[in-house]
Amino acid sequence: MKGLYIHIPFCRSKCPYCDFYSLRYNEDFSKRYCGALIDEIKSGGRTRDFTKNTDFEFDTVYFGGGTPSIIGGDNISEILKAVKSCYKITADAEITAECNPSSVSFDFFRKAAEAGVNRISLGMQSAVDRERKALGRIADKEKVKEAIKNSKDNGITNISLDIMLGVPNQTIKSLDETIDFCIESGVTHISAYMLTIEENTPFYKLQKKLPLPKEEETCEMYLHTIDKLKENGIFQYEISNFAKPSFESRHNLKYWNDKEYLGLGPSAHSFIGGRRFYFSSDTEAFVNGGKAVFEDFGGDEKEYLMLRLRLTAGVDISKFKEKFGKDFPLKLKKKAILFKDKGLLNINDNNISLTPKGFLVSNIIISELLSY
Repeated sequence: MKGLYIHIPFCRSKCPYCDFYSLRYNEDFSKRYCGALIDEIKSGGRTRDFTKNTDFEFDTVYFGGGTPSIIGGDNISEILKAVKSCYKITADAEITAECNPSSVSFDFFRKAAEAGVNRISLGMQSAVDRERKALGRIADKEKVKEAIKNSKDNGITNISLDIMLGVPNQTIKSLDETIDFCIESGVTHISAYMLTIEENTPFYKLQKKLPLPKEEETCEMYLHTIDKLKENGIFQYEISNFAKPSFESRHNLKYWNDKEYLGLGPSAHSFIGGRRFYFSSDTEAFVNGGKAVFEDFGGDEKEYLMLRLRLTAGVDISKFKEKFGKDFPLKLKKKAILFKDKGLLNINDNNISLTPKGFLVSNIIISELLSY
């Protein structure tokens, strides 16, 4: 079963830490974009070179951005109507829409729910208003509360909150305020990302002046988040993601399990039939008929290992053999033992997985393991 990703590239304004592809919302241009997106859903013409003879049955649909909620419930509904008329969507499909609390209304949730959206991802980042302001977030904590209530009142109770660690002026005490807010809100899923200063963002230019926690303090925040959420029945299942049992993001698990997915919209990536392809980060080009382009072949054993090691479940050695028809690399297993001795990896006869401390240096560990 495949996943469908739909990129909505518009935001009210650009957050100073964000380097994801997006542009300032314009109502007229947004209408043109939605029209082009629906045309592509109906025709499949721009991805046909990569999807010939492909059976499209989706059990997840994900509206990401940008800020999907900014285009309103009517447009989300029209796009989903086209999806359901052109593709087979399973009856139990997980259908997610990312939302910004500052640009979402009761009416949005009502129309989204009627269209079939059954999961919401809210970009909160922090429940502490001074931290949210530093991150360029417009809505205050009360607005976040209102969005959660409006979602639940319209029957969408599967709600994820994004939070950030290591943001300006953050301490363990203020982080606890954010975590407590998440727990008390009764949300089913939390994504907790450590702030990374990316080039071509305002934060990159200001980083020497930003009152950021020290690296060791941010690491302590990460481990504290894992422990506190676990104590409250919200369990880590991926480096940055936590959920109540059975509420893991089914769509994002497709990426980490190296499953197939189709991405539509500028900067959206796809993995179908062993090939990876994408649309350029250019909304105007997409509106004017730009086609998807080839990126690379995918799905080999190293890619599979790299993605699976992002999960707390790690790599199942017997499933590796089943998938690739060969024994698990002995050299990799020997390297893994060295990291186990340092408390960074768990390893037994049939499984290799990173520990919480290992996740803090996951890029280094995974790179070293895959050099076998």
